[in-house]
Amino acid sequence: MKRITVLLADDNKGVRREFRKLLEIEADLEVVGEAKNGVEAVAMAKKLHPALILMDLTMPLLNGLDATRQILKAALATKILMLSVHTDDMCVEAAVNSGAMGYLVKYSAADIVCSAIREVQKGNTFFSPSIPRRFHKRSSKKHPSN
Repeated sequence: MKRITVLLADDNKGVRREFRKLLEIEADLEVVGEAKNGVEAVAMAKKLHPALILMDLTMPLLNGLDATRQILKAALATKILMLSVHTDDMCVEAAVNSGAMGYLVKYSAADIVCSAIREVQKGNTFFSPSIPRRFHKRSSKKHPSN
C-alpha cells in the first residue's frame, strides 16, 4: 500500500506533535516534515513534495492562505487541507479561494482528520461537519474530483 505523505504546518509545536502522534498510528499515512510558519511550509513543500499539507490558517511570517497560493503557483501536485480554530464564513471562504481542498477545525476527532486526509488525497473536498454546507458545494465546483 502506498502511504500518503503529509507535511504538518502549524506554528504551535504542541499541535504539530499531537497531529504527528495521531497520523503515525495510521498505516497509510506518513508525516514527512513539520513547518512552524508559512515560509518554512513553502520551502519544505518544494523540497519534500508531500502529497498533502495540513496547513494552519494563521502562522507567522506567511499565513496559511498565502503559503497555499505560493505552493499551488509552484505547480506542485500537493493538496492543501486548511486547519484552524476559526469556523467563520470569511475564513472558510478565504481558504477555499486560496486553493485549499478542505477545511478542518483543529479540535476535530482523530477519525475525522484521517478521513479528511484520505478524501482530499483522492481529489475530493472535505470540510469539518461544523462548516456550513454551502462551502461544500461551492468548493466541489472549484475542485472537480479526479
